[in-house]
Amino acid sequence: MNPNAQKFIAQMSSKLKSKLFLFAKLPSAFFSGVRIKELNQEQATVTVPYKWFSQNPFGSTYFACMAMAAEMSTGLLGMMQIYERRPSVSMLVVKLEANYFKKAVGITHFICEAGTEFKNTVEECLQTGVGKTITAKSRGTNEQGELVAEFFVTWSFKAKSIS
Repeated sequence: MNPNAQKFIAQMSSKLKSKLFLFAKLPSAFFSGVRIKELNQEQATVTVPYKWFSQNPFGSTYFACMAMAAEMSTGLLGMMQIYERRPSVSMLVVKLEANYFKKAVGITHFICEAGTEFKNTVEECLQTGVGKTITAKSRGTNEQGELVAEFFVTWSFKAKSIS
């Protein structure tokens, strides 16, 4: 594991540091209750609760709050690979697809298990100098382990020129 990825995992695994990151960089996710539950080389798990701030008028978690958690579960794996890289690498969501299967009425756990794919994509981007995309799947399950939603988030990576 590269030392920068290890450093990123350590920072995001700290409850205080991850909450400060959310508050400073993603305040809507912070106030919606989105939280990083687990992060390692292979996967990221992010939770979002059903509460007043994340509710919709139909008695479930608002789709945008679920999208924030799903995006974060994929984005953390990408951010881990580009953290403090030289040359630096930019990343951006270029597409989002979602399927909903069940009402989200409790804590929904979004898990992405594409760590190796993100690593390979970023490495290829750096080696070739050509922008690359990856579509990562995030599965949202309820507290009973039932599938609530799945998201497919397409990320674009591009190495910045050294100047």
